[in-house]
Amino acid sequence: MSKKLFFAAMLVVTVAACAKKPEPAYVEQPVSQEPVFQGKYGS
Repeated sequence: MSKKLFFAAMLVVTVAACAKKPEPAYVEQPVSQEPVFQGKYGS
């Protein structure tokens, strides 16, 4: 009985280890515009 349980557990572990991992999704950050110099007092 314990041999069957051991082999069943090993089968589950093997299948779980070989399962395809989801590829990470990369999200590009929007490019922010640089502040523009508006003079000495910013007007």
